[in-house]
Amino acid sequence: MTRSVWLKADDEVGDWEQRKRRITAGLEAGVDWILVDEWDVDRVRELGEMNVAAFVTDDVDVIGDDAEAAGEADRYVVGKDGEGDGTIDLPTDFSGSADLSTLRRDGASGAYVRIYDPDYETFAEKAAEESEFTIVVGEDWQIIPLENLIARIGDSTDLIAGVTTAEEAKTAFETLEMGASGVLLDTDDPDEIRETVAVRDDFDREQLDLEYATVSAIEPAGSADRVCVDTGSLFDHDEGMLIGSMSRGLFFVHAETAESPYVASRPFRVNAGAVHAYARLPDGSTTYLSELGSGDEVQVVDTDGQTREAVVGRAKIERRPMFRLEAETESGDRIETLIQNAETIKVHAKTGRKAVTDLEAGDEVLVYTQPGGRHFGESIDERIIEK
Repeated sequence: MTRSVWLKADDEVGDWEQRKRRITAGLEAGVDWILVDEWDVDRVRELGEMNVAAFVTDDVDVIGDDAEAAGEADRYVVGKDGEGDGTIDLPTDFSGSADLSTLRRDGASGAYVRIYDPDYETFAEKAAEESEFTIVVGEDWQIIPLENLIARIGDSTDLIAGVTTAEEAKTAFETLEMGASGVLLDTDDPDEIRETVAVRDDFDREQLDLEYATVSAIEPAGSADRVCVDTGSLFDHDEGMLIGSMSRGLFFVHAETAESPYVASRPFRVNAGAVHAYARLPDGSTTYLSELGSGDEVQVVDTDGQTREAVVGRAKIERRPMFRLEAETESGDRIETLIQNAETIKVHAKTGRKAVTDLEAGDEVLVYTQPGGRHFGESIDERIIEK
């Protein structure tokens, strides 16, 4: 499940200047959706590129043919100034609900429901049957209604939980292990917005099981075209990329974050290996190093196996002397890669970061292994021999 952060920025927030400050903070922090009143859609679009959801109200009808009148949102939400937020009493028979009727017939894709009591929980369940996503905001109680709704409708809709802090967002993502699909954040605090996005990122990151393999050979391999992957973000000291000649076994190669008496550090760079080698991508597929270019995304991993994404700024290809590095995994498989013969290129040994020029047979280095072969970077269940 990919989690999302929505930011509430409708007229309940304040005047346009207040809403604008909140929207700008959300845009800079990297929230996934801005939720506004439909008459604000055009003004929001002028602030930058973002996903915009809009409350449908009686003042302006922008669904369908009239959408151009106030700017077209990416998604429409019913429930504000209606049954969903308690402005209009819930009908005793939900078949007569105006909000549910709008969901069925008029093009809205989501519902907004404030949970005042169990009747509103039931109403949220009914709305979820008609909705791609359902936003629920707790009043006196938050966790119990959210648990109930996750258990009852978590598989039938994207459940978005109303929160006011990053800590509440973390709880919403963790509730009943499955957690909410997203959160609707209601705050003006830019730090709280950034922290909530960071919570989202932590939940979305893939956790890899890395292991140590024993170096069986490290030897000169002549010259080859090697690739430096320069990203648009800085690496931490314990981060790098997974690189290898064989898709079933990739070596952890450190970013050039270490200081050297001879060469300045390049904390945005991984000197990855020869053009033929694989690099692991955020979706779990692989690509050849030769195919990476500006704007592509690569997977960054740390020595504990925690991952994140980074955007490639450029890929530098130059001819350099190389080593052939071979290692044997715990299962007895032999994997290898070509890596530049230079003191600044480091892998991760059990004793810590180690230059490839200092590697010896018997050293243990960090690797990632996975079964099966690859076809155009995708894992396939087919007999493939790599050697």
